[in-house]
Amino acid sequence: MTSQHSQSPSGSTVAEAQAFLDAHPEIEAFDIVLHDANGIGRGKIIRRHELLSFYTSGRHLPISIMGLDICGEDVDETGLVWDQGDNDLKAWPIPGTIIPLHNTHPPRGEILMSMYDLDGKPMGSDPRHALQRQVNILAERGLYPAGAFELEFFLLDNARDDSGNFRPAAAVLDGRRSRRTEVYSVDHLHGMMPLFSDIYRAAELADIDAETVISEYAPGQYELTLNFRTDVMRAADDLARMKRIVRAQARHHGVTACFMAKPFASFAGSGMHFHCSMLQDDGTNLFTEAVEGEWKPELLHALAGLQKVMPETMLTFAPHLNSWRRFAQKSYAPISTTWGVNNRSVALRVPAGDRKARRIEHRLSGIDANPYLVATSILAGMIHGLDTKDMPTPEVRGNGYDMEPDPRMPVDWHHAIEMARNSEFLKQALGDQLHNTFVSVKEAEYFRVQSTISEIDFDLYLHNV
Repeated sequence: MTSQHSQSPSGSTVAEAQAFLDAHPEIEAFDIVLHDANGIGRGKIIRRHELLSFYTSGRHLPISIMGLDICGEDVDETGLVWDQGDNDLKAWPIPGTIIPLHNTHPPRGEILMSMYDLDGKPMGSDPRHALQRQVNILAERGLYPAGAFELEFFLLDNARDDSGNFRPAAAVLDGRRSRRTEVYSVDHLHGMMPLFSDIYRAAELADIDAETVISEYAPGQYELTLNFRTDVMRAADDLARMKRIVRAQARHHGVTACFMAKPFASFAGSGMHFHCSMLQDDGTNLFTEAVEGEWKPELLHALAGLQKVMPETMLTFAPHLNSWRRFAQKSYAPISTTWGVNNRSVALRVPAGDRKARRIEHRLSGIDANPYLVATSILAGMIHGLDTKDMPTPEVRGNGYDMEPDPRMPVDWHHAIEMARNSEFLKQALGDQLHNTFVSVKEAEYFRVQSTISEIDFDLYLHNV
């Protein structure tokens, strides 16, 4: 008889599901969630009595679910709709991801899942499988990427102001309102502590170690620190889950959590910086130098690889039109191929501190990016550098914004889409099917934006031309 483990291509077991049901008799339903090319959680809500069959047989879902645009509409050019008759594939639960959800009434749980062909092979347009391939390539070399994402976001009022503009949310504790930046203000945080307490509780139930919260560099902007993971896939899961957690708990408190890269033109946007180390078989860090400041060749090679492929991979870091509004002078969001030590004006930062925790902080991504694709591109870039043994450009000391821009870099969203479409490197990193799916979705979204008459069109041209 086939074992429970071998029946599920993801490695999930019925025993895990049964143990969870036994431990949580109060839970009545489960959100089953997979993430598409945009990083949007899609799936279903199943009832408690359906859980075991999900673990024994998976769940049929249409292949087109992996080729939807930001609005949830089919993109025919992905080849995942009419070309294949929108056939069903199977989604399977990911081991270790079943959790109870906080503040759900009646109580619900959540399970992450991944998409597979009916024969059990990983489905090519699932971003999780692309990241796993890069992890596997490194594992064959005795290397294991570890890291963490930063989570920046805005809390906004549900209603706009009298001028029709969005505004920072009033404190959920007492309704106080501030339009100042309030960076690192502890007193400002106190007004949002009921909300943050719920976020921390939800994160704890999800086995996510959410740590420091700060008031960030814009009115209504906050940052949560997520603990370093020795498993990069878990780090990406943490980020994807935390966005859902923050959004749900904000809604519970009557405010809106905003993960746009740039919601306010006059203030800094929200990043999703990724800190990445490379562990070896013995648990030591490949990037740790023997003497402080005498950088390991492997660290420099990884930096060079990231610099080399950055232009071709920018679409994974800045996937939407709004993503490109975040890049501006002296905004802590450099669009460059620069690197430096303890310097936040560069794209690739080597943080100061404990040599054993030596890592590269990749600072380009907005919080609107898909963490699985971000990590995939970064790991592929590091592998490229370790293979070629190239050396990076000279370290930037001082203001990175004063450096001459790299002429290879895309200048806007459309340029990034074109570069991604023509990139053999990105195609290899993502795989043929996900590469076509991702770029086709971005092209469809670009044409949607271009064909929409925006408010600024009327503001500029209605009475003036």
